[in-house]
Amino acid sequence: MSRIGKAPISIPSGVTITISDDNQVVVKGPKGELSLKVDSDIIIEQEDGTLTVKRPSEQKRHKALHGLYRSLVNNMVTGVTTGYKLEQELVGVGYRATNNGNTLDLVLGYSHHYVFELPKEISVVTTAEKGKNPTIILESIDKQLLGQVAAKIRSLRAPEPYKGKGIKFVGEVLRRKAGKSAAKK
Repeated sequence: MSRIGKAPISIPSGVTITISDDNQVVVKGPKGELSLKVDSDIIIEQEDGTLTVKRPSEQKRHKALHGLYRSLVNNMVTGVTTGYKLEQELVGVGYRATNNGNTLDLVLGYSHHYVFELPKEISVVTTAEKGKNPTIILESIDKQLLGQVAAKIRSLRAPEPYKGKGIKFVGEVLRRKAGKSAAKK
């Protein structure tokens, strides 16, 4: 039995979950509404404040989907109650980030700016304090979309291993390399 899949999901107050006949799960909460189409083999049951995800057999496919859908539904419940927040920092001389609504303007040491239009489900805030690296703060109720957008922003200038310049997540530990050593005579 999947340890993740068999764990029940507790439904906080203020959250309503509706499950249609075609396994469409809709989660509504104080921060918004999310929906997910669950595989037809997976069984989702709702009873007195908890949600359980069950699988019909011990097939490898069913075992894989069991934990997956339990995690996805749990992320939806967490998203509509508390939301998700990701912080990225720009490390490098002259690197800047500004936003105008949901448009992110990045200066990353190239000859041009990157203008990045974010989906409407994601809110962005940029900060630039003197003596600190500029930061990009992304917030959303959809964990999957938030991670995808953050990965796309990071891919514009991934941190390099020698000086650590680039876009990195706050708290991320980078694997650093030693530079060239002087030639011996």
